[in-house]
Amino acid sequence: MEKSCTLLIHFDKGTPAIANEIKEALEGNDVSAKVDAMKKAIMLLLNGETLPQLFITIVRYVLPSEDHTVQKLLLLYLEIIEKTDAKGRVLPEMILICQNLRNNLQHPNEYIRGVTLRFLCRLNETEIIEPLIPSVLQNLEHRHPFIRRNAILAVMSIYKLPQGDQLLVDAPDMIEKVLSKEQDPSARRNAFLMLFTCAQERATNYLLTHVDRVSEWGELLQMVVLELICKVCRTNRGEKAKYIKIIIALLNSPSTAVIYECAGTLVSLSSAPSAIKAAANTYCQLLLSQSDNNVKLIVLDRLNELKSSHRDVMVDLIMDVLRALSSPNLDIQRKTLDIVLELITPRNINEVVLLLKKEVVKTQTGEHEKNGEYRQMLIQAIHSCAIKFPEVASTVVHLLMDFLGDSNVASAIDVVVFVREIIETNPKLRVSIITRLLDTFYQIRAARVCSCALWIIGEYCLSLSEVESAIATIKQCLGDLPFYSASEEGEATDASKKTPQASSITISSRRPAVLADGTYATQSAASETAFSPPTIVQGSLASGNLRSLLLTGDFFLGAVVACTLTKLVLRLEEVQPSKVEVNKATTQMLLILVSMLQLGQSHVLPHPIDNDSYDRIVLCMRLLCNTGDEIRKIWLQSCRQSFVKMLSEKQLRETEELKAKAQVSHAQPDDLIDFYHLKSRKDEVQDDLKRATGEFVKDADDANKLNRILQLTGFSDPVYAEAYVTVHHYDIVLDVTVTNRTKETLQNLCLELATMGDLKLVERPQNYTLAPESSKQIKANIKVSSTETGVIFGNIVYETSNVLERTVVVLNDIHIDIMDYISPAVCSDTAFRTMWAEFEWENKVAVNTVIQDEKEFLNHIIKSINMKCLTAPSALDGECGFLAANLYAKSVFGEDALVNLSIEKQADGKLSGYIRIRSKTQGIALSLGDKITLKQKGGS
Repeated sequence: MEKSCTLLIHFDKGTPAIANEIKEALEGNDVSAKVDAMKKAIMLLLNGETLPQLFITIVRYVLPSEDHTVQKLLLLYLEIIEKTDAKGRVLPEMILICQNLRNNLQHPNEYIRGVTLRFLCRLNETEIIEPLIPSVLQNLEHRHPFIRRNAILAVMSIYKLPQGDQLLVDAPDMIEKVLSKEQDPSARRNAFLMLFTCAQERATNYLLTHVDRVSEWGELLQMVVLELICKVCRTNRGEKAKYIKIIIALLNSPSTAVIYECAGTLVSLSSAPSAIKAAANTYCQLLLSQSDNNVKLIVLDRLNELKSSHRDVMVDLIMDVLRALSSPNLDIQRKTLDIVLELITPRNINEVVLLLKKEVVKTQTGEHEKNGEYRQMLIQAIHSCAIKFPEVASTVVHLLMDFLGDSNVASAIDVVVFVREIIETNPKLRVSIITRLLDTFYQIRAARVCSCALWIIGEYCLSLSEVESAIATIKQCLGDLPFYSASEEGEATDASKKTPQASSITISSRRPAVLADGTYATQSAASETAFSPPTIVQGSLASGNLRSLLLTGDFFLGAVVACTLTKLVLRLEEVQPSKVEVNKATTQMLLILVSMLQLGQSHVLPHPIDNDSYDRIVLCMRLLCNTGDEIRKIWLQSCRQSFVKMLSEKQLRETEELKAKAQVSHAQPDDLIDFYHLKSRKDEVQDDLKRATGEFVKDADDANKLNRILQLTGFSDPVYAEAYVTVHHYDIVLDVTVTNRTKETLQNLCLELATMGDLKLVERPQNYTLAPESSKQIKANIKVSSTETGVIFGNIVYETSNVLERTVVVLNDIHIDIMDYISPAVCSDTAFRTMWAEFEWENKVAVNTVIQDEKEFLNHIIKSINMKCLTAPSALDGECGFLAANLYAKSVFGEDALVNLSIEKQADGKLSGYIRIRSKTQGIALSLGDKITLKQKGGS
């Protein structure tokens, strides 16, 4: 279908050049016009045209040219034209180019000689090459290294031809002599490569003879030596020992490329701890010495592979790996922390945590713009360390609590979640954590962090002094009461009625106001009418964070404050012997709750209090007025028990994930056993090629394969076509079978395809001639650039001998399913919420299904759209008529897909609600929405 060429050229198929125009340009004397004409001719040849009429013109007018660009294009042209007939015999006209090639091989210009020798490496016709061999051999001793190195490659390619060993019988001897005398590094590399490829024993003997000087050889030659060692050790594993010494010696090479390859070769050849440690040390040195971030990421990937297979060795190098945190790149820092967290042991945990603490402190003083995100990663890493090894929690928890008021809200949330978990799992730290939390509570500025901190205070303040300190801290952060005050409208109205003779009465009052920067100022309010507008009482200048957040209308936080104060009063009743003090505290709490309700129902705030928060605060007021033993037990014990259960389930889930990861079977019990020593080298190469091209994919069952066969035309059409669709990650292969159902020969039959969406046709299939009642397989490659549903459509066009006009058969559309590109993935709740807030594309799908069970519907959606449910199973337990769950998946292009499912069971038993999809790109949101709409009714 296509010609092979060593040069990749872009060609616009919409404006093909005419052969006559090319011919006229080649016959002229203008060199630039000849260059353009040769380029057009090469492009046409690469796209399936034959252009036989140009050959003689090129021989007459292009061969004699002395221009280097023209000569280079001439060699490309000669490389891609057909040089043999249908029987494989060389065409007679090829004799015309042999003399020209011989002249080029003896040309005084080194460039012409060199490119001609390189061209000979791509010739396979023995009849053309044979008369040129003496000229090629003469160039092995040319004074210029550019010519010598290409002459060696030409000898190697000739020797590798089917009859090459007869054309050049003593080629290995000649090249070995050249290698012993050659000084140019590239020429030496090519000579050794020739021996390695064509006479491996000679290459091995040369290597072992000069083993003491291998470290002095050039970088290029050392790379080929490593390749030879790999090949020799694969075929003869008994000789590994003497070659590993050479690899160890090359680890001291000044070339980073060589030592990187040495490390990889060591790992592939030996599993001895000393060899693995040497390789790991090499990777760690590269990690620090290289400035290129891409190189560092590649080295970290190699270290990650070593961690998986040789964890015991990598544990000793954990501090060396951690030095990569000095890089300012977040991807490198994240990957480094991921590797380190899996190498932590009781022996090194203290060193690791100490270094992480130092890094956290550095983020406070540094001015790097990514410090907030880096600090968040460090906090999460310390959290993981403290969960695995609780004894280190005491050394880090107080340091991290300084970041509760961090401007990076995500970082502050990670800290408070860490504190919440540590205070439960480390009872010895409870008193010190509570004391520190109460001291730093006023610094917290984020509502979500405040909510979590208040929950900790309400649950873990147990002694009398702690409860009293907690109540005092919260009261101080709320400021003076009331939050909201209105002037006496009635008095003002009466005053206006009592003084009718006054033309206008001005009532002036002074009140504090909040300025744009958050400070307070006193302003005068004057009205010529009867009353003053309602105002917010800002409190003193020292008013705390809770008051500021409440005055913005955050009544969810207000409900959390109410619950915390209620818990503290209930606990005060247990620890305070004086009933008078308890009653006094209860009264003060009731006053605070009433003030919050008053603020929420005022018209000063842009939004009134929501019903949920209002009901919650009213419930707290009722509890404070009348508390029973059962209610007290629920508020003071059940909530904490639920938290403990959540932590145990989280730990169990993580343990199960690790077990599942460890038990992944890469081979089935009934698979054939592959004996390495019984395999030929050819089979091994074929296996490597299959892995590279993605052919080692587990085959689905036959029914699934049949589902991928799509009928493109009708049975009554003169041409029947069906396609087998194979979806790889980044491309789609259509294997189209076209059958001629007529009694006539179809000429110039062409499959014309077009795409809609982020799909692109890689190449245009060529024209075919189809005999009566015969079939043809046509392949088409389509490039995929993003995750969204795409459509492939087109037609088949052909001609017959009887009808002059072209006949068109329209094909059925092929719809590409988004499910082929997304797979279930896992992320933390915090990351999910952050992405949910950031992603701008949302698709809201109303629930419309015949399924009447909430969990059954959830499982059906998960199966239909191939996503992972992030909501814990315990959160889905019970029968309450409501269900909310978060689903997550990732595409092969790294795009995130978020789904939130919220459903309610109606009185008639039907389910109602919404499924919301969010993503960074429009394609995923729309495609997933269409998929859910199609599948949600309960169909297959």
